[in-house]
Amino acid sequence: MDVDSQPSMEETILVGDDLMLGPPSPLIPPEIASHVLEGVDLCDRILRNLFLCLQINDIEPFCQDEIVLYRQCAEKRDKMLRQRLQDSEYKLGLSMPLDEAKERAGQLQTAVISLERRMILASGMEGMEGFRQRWSLHGRLEDTKNRLEALNKGMETRKDAVPQREPQGDSIKRRWFFW
Repeated sequence: MDVDSQPSMEETILVGDDLMLGPPSPLIPPEIASHVLEGVDLCDRILRNLFLCLQINDIEPFCQDEIVLYRQCAEKRDKMLRQRLQDSEYKLGLSMPLDEAKERAGQLQTAVISLERRMILASGMEGMEGFRQRWSLHGRLEDTKNRLEALNKGMETRKDAVPQREPQGDSIKRRWFFW
Protein backbone atom coordinates (compact mmCIF):
# COMPACT_ATOMS: atom_id res chain seq x y z
CA MET A 1 0.00 0.00 0.00
CA ASP A 2 1.31 3.44 -0.94
CA VAL A 3 2.11 5.76 1.97
CA ASP A 4 0.29 8.65 0.29
CA SER A 5 -2.97 6.67 0.03
CA GLN A 6 -3.19 5.96 3.77
CA PRO A 7 -5.61 8.14 5.76
CA SER A 8 -4.07 10.77 7.96
CA MET A 9 -3.88 9.92 11.63
CA GLU A 10 -4.35 13.55 12.67
CA GLU A 11 -7.31 14.13 14.90
CA THR A 12 -9.32 17.31 14.74
CA ILE A 13 -9.95 18.90 18.12
CA LEU A 14 -13.30 20.66 18.22
CA VAL A 15 -13.78 23.82 20.25
CA GLY A 16 -16.87 25.83 21.17
CA ASP A 17 -16.48 28.07 18.13
CA ASP A 18 -16.97 25.00 15.93
CA LEU A 19 -20.61 25.13 17.03
CA MET A 20 -20.86 28.37 15.04
CA LEU A 21 -20.50 26.60 11.70
CA GLY A 22 -23.58 27.00 9.55
CA PRO A 23 -26.39 29.36 10.46
CA PRO A 24 -27.38 30.07 14.06
CA SER A 25 -30.53 28.57 15.50
CA PRO A 26 -33.64 30.29 14.18
CA LEU A 27 -35.60 32.72 16.33
CA ILE A 28 -39.14 31.49 16.83
CA PRO A 29 -41.83 34.20 16.98
CA PRO A 30 -43.83 33.89 20.22
CA GLU A 31 -47.20 33.82 18.44
CA ILE A 32 -46.35 30.56 16.66
CA ALA A 33 -43.77 29.08 19.04
CA SER A 34 -46.07 26.50 20.62
CA HIS A 35 -46.91 24.96 17.23
CA VAL A 36 -43.41 25.14 15.78
CA LEU A 37 -41.67 23.74 18.87
CA GLU A 38 -44.16 20.94 19.58
CA GLY A 39 -42.41 17.57 19.65
CA VAL A 40 -38.96 18.94 18.74
CA ASP A 41 -35.91 17.73 20.66
CA LEU A 42 -34.41 21.00 21.88
CA CYS A 43 -31.10 19.28 22.72
CA ASP A 44 -31.21 20.62 26.28
CA ARG A 45 -30.09 17.32 27.84
CA ILE A 46 -27.07 17.12 25.52
CA LEU A 47 -26.25 20.78 26.13
CA ARG A 48 -26.42 20.21 29.89
CA ASN A 49 -23.97 17.32 29.51
CA LEU A 50 -21.64 19.52 27.44
CA PHE A 51 -21.67 22.27 30.07
CA LEU A 52 -21.12 19.73 32.83
CA CYS A 53 -18.15 18.27 30.94
CA LEU A 54 -16.67 21.74 30.44
CA GLN A 55 -17.22 22.56 34.10
CA ILE A 56 -15.48 19.36 35.22
CA ASN A 57 -12.65 19.36 32.67
CA ASP A 58 -12.28 23.10 32.10
CA ILE A 59 -11.12 22.65 28.47
CA GLU A 60 -12.79 21.54 25.25
CA PRO A 61 -10.43 18.74 24.11
CA PHE A 62 -11.78 16.52 26.90
CA CYS A 63 -15.38 17.09 25.78
CA GLN A 64 -15.18 16.04 22.11
CA ASP A 65 -18.05 13.54 22.28
CA GLU A 66 -20.36 16.08 23.89
CA ILE A 67 -19.49 18.77 21.32
CA VAL A 68 -20.10 16.37 18.42
CA LEU A 69 -23.40 15.12 19.88
CA TYR A 70 -24.64 18.65 20.53
CA ARG A 71 -23.65 19.87 17.07
CA GLN A 72 -25.47 16.94 15.40
CA CYS A 73 -28.57 17.42 17.52
CA ALA A 74 -28.61 21.20 16.98
CA GLU A 75 -28.23 20.85 13.20
CA LYS A 76 -31.13 18.39 13.05
CA ARG A 77 -33.26 20.56 15.36
CA ASP A 78 -32.56 23.78 13.46
CA LYS A 79 -33.33 22.18 10.08
CA MET A 80 -36.67 20.94 11.41
CA LEU A 81 -37.50 24.30 13.02
CA ARG A 82 -36.70 26.22 9.83
CA GLN A 83 -38.98 23.93 7.81
CA ARG A 84 -41.78 24.26 10.37
CA LEU A 85 -41.41 28.06 10.40
CA GLN A 86 -41.74 28.22 6.63
CA ASP A 87 -44.67 25.78 6.64
CA SER A 88 -46.40 27.86 9.30
CA GLU A 89 -45.93 31.09 7.37
CA TYR A 90 -47.21 29.41 4.21
CA LYS A 91 -50.31 28.19 6.05
CA LEU A 92 -50.85 31.67 7.49
CA GLY A 93 -50.67 33.11 3.97
CA LEU A 94 -53.37 30.65 2.94
CA SER A 95 -55.68 30.99 5.92
CA MET A 96 -55.40 34.45 7.49
CA PRO A 97 -57.69 37.19 6.28
CA LEU A 98 -55.84 38.80 3.38
CA ASP A 99 -55.49 42.17 5.12
CA GLU A 100 -53.85 40.54 8.14
CA ALA A 101 -51.58 38.42 5.95
CA LYS A 102 -50.48 41.53 4.02
CA GLU A 103 -49.83 43.32 7.32
CA ARG A 104 -47.73 40.37 8.49
CA ALA A 105 -45.81 40.41 5.20
CA GLY A 106 -45.17 44.13 5.71
CA GLN A 107 -43.83 43.46 9.21
CA LEU A 108 -41.52 40.73 7.91
CA GLN A 109 -40.33 43.02 5.10
CA THR A 110 -39.58 45.75 7.65
CA ALA A 111 -37.61 43.21 9.71
CA VAL A 112 -35.61 42.23 6.60
CA ILE A 113 -34.71 45.87 5.91
CA SER A 114 -33.72 46.43 9.53
CA LEU A 115 -31.52 43.31 9.58
CA GLU A 116 -29.88 44.33 6.29
CA ARG A 117 -29.02 47.73 7.76
CA ARG A 118 -27.66 46.16 10.93
CA MET A 119 -25.55 43.80 8.75
CA ILE A 120 -24.02 46.80 7.02
CA LEU A 121 -23.14 48.37 10.36
CA ALA A 122 -21.71 45.09 11.68
CA SER A 123 -19.50 44.73 8.61
CA GLY A 124 -17.30 47.47 10.06
CA MET A 125 -16.72 45.63 13.32
CA GLU A 126 -13.47 43.73 13.67
CA GLY A 127 -12.43 40.73 15.67
CA MET A 128 -14.43 37.92 17.15
CA GLU A 129 -17.28 40.16 18.34
CA GLY A 130 -17.73 41.47 14.78
CA PHE A 131 -17.72 37.92 13.43
CA ARG A 132 -20.33 36.79 15.95
CA GLN A 133 -22.63 39.71 15.19
CA ARG A 134 -22.36 39.19 11.42
CA TRP A 135 -22.93 35.44 11.85
CA SER A 136 -26.01 35.98 13.98
CA LEU A 137 -27.46 38.74 11.79
CA HIS A 138 -26.86 36.80 8.58
CA GLY A 139 -28.72 33.78 9.99
CA ARG A 140 -31.64 35.88 11.20
CA LEU A 141 -31.79 37.72 7.86
CA GLU A 142 -31.91 34.50 5.83
CA ASP A 143 -34.56 32.99 8.12
CA THR A 144 -36.72 36.11 7.93
CA LYS A 145 -36.43 36.26 4.13
CA ASN A 146 -37.46 32.60 3.87
CA ARG A 147 -40.43 33.15 6.17
CA LEU A 148 -41.53 36.16 4.09
CA GLU A 149 -41.19 34.15 0.89
CA ALA A 150 -43.29 31.30 2.35
CA LEU A 151 -45.98 33.74 3.53
CA ASN A 152 -46.09 35.37 0.10
CA LYS A 153 -46.37 31.95 -1.61
CA GLY A 154 -49.30 31.14 0.65
CA MET A 155 -51.04 34.39 -0.29
CA GLU A 156 -50.32 33.81 -4.01
CA THR A 157 -51.71 30.27 -3.82
CA ARG A 158 -54.86 31.65 -2.24
CA LYS A 159 -55.26 34.21 -5.03
CA ASP A 160 -54.90 31.47 -7.64
CA ALA A 161 -57.57 29.35 -5.94
CA VAL A 162 -61.28 29.95 -6.23
CA PRO A 163 -62.14 33.06 -4.21
CA GLN A 164 -63.98 32.32 -1.00
CA ARG A 165 -66.58 34.70 0.33
CA GLU A 166 -66.10 36.12 3.79
CA PRO A 167 -69.18 35.77 6.01
CA GLN A 168 -71.25 38.91 6.11
CA GLY A 169 -72.42 40.60 9.27
CA ASP A 170 -70.58 40.96 12.54
CA SER A 171 -67.07 39.76 12.07
CA ILE A 172 -65.72 37.69 14.88
CA LYS A 173 -62.16 38.47 15.89
CA ARG A 174 -60.22 35.23 15.47
CA ARG A 175 -56.78 34.13 16.53
CA TRP A 176 -55.03 32.25 13.78
CA PHE A 177 -53.32 29.06 14.83
CA PHE A 178 -51.89 26.44 12.53
CA TRP A 179 -49.97 23.23 12.57
